[in-house]
Amino acid sequence: MKKVVLIEDSKVLGTALVGALKVEGIEAHWAENGVAGVALAKQLKPDLVLLDLMLPKLSGFEVCKLLKTDNATWRIPVVIMSTLTDEESRTRAQESGADYFIPKPYDLAATIGEIKKYLK
Repeated sequence: MKKVVLIEDSKVLGTALVGALKVEGIEAHWAENGVAGVALAKQLKPDLVLLDLMLPKLSGFEVCKLLKTDNATWRIPVVIMSTLTDEESRTRAQESGADYFIPKPYDLAATIGEIKKYLK
């Protein structure tokens, strides 16, 4: 079973996405802030990290950079999911090591399809 760590501070989005992933047969774990998300990703070593940019305690940019510079997690693909869709934010996400960017609000079915592509 594929494993995903979602780092998202919105309870509504977190609950919806974790539930949708589980329906698809994907093991999903959720952290509500950047610090907890980094710890969870290091502990579980998932197949994919889904990451919001605007997080408490540690921004998504910082989380991505930490994951991509750690020997234990650097190979894990990181998909950014954010309302920060301006060119500067996308560039910063890419420079932090993000592998893909999904703008919010997103279509849940289309997003699940994109996630599944990364899990193959």
